[in-house]
Amino acid sequence: MPPLVATCAHFWPREEGRSGMDWALLVVEVIVVVVVVVVVVVVIVVAAAAVAEVVLVVVAAAAEVVVVAAAAEVVVVVVVVVVVVVVVVVVVVVVVVVVVVVVVAVVVAVIVVIVGLVLLVVVAVVLVIVV
Repeated sequence: MPPLVATCAHFWPREEGRSGMDWALLVVEVIVVVVVVVVVVVVIVVAAAAVAEVVLVVVAAAAEVVVVAAAAEVVVVVVVVVVVVVVVVVVVVVVVVVVVVVVVAVVVAVIVVIVGLVLLVVVAVVLVIVV
């Protein structure tokens, strides 16, 4: 058992059918998902700002008329709206992934408990037969 999991298992006693190791693994999974979400959102925002800047520079370089400058502002607004929609979609996908990870963690914990109980019964039967 890894030291981090062993430490968490020591400080989180068995509660409602879940061992400390199950809780520790769930906490580690949630921390990893939160870090990934933050990194993805930061990358998307930085990329959106870069794209908006490039679009603004390209359109402004071609803008010799006030109408084209206004069109540049419209393009930037459209780019920002598209980026916001992409960020919302990414956040929804990440929330779904988090829910799936939590459900999988709970299912794995239940399976581990059931397998543990079955092994306990098998060991008890073997001990009764041997003794």
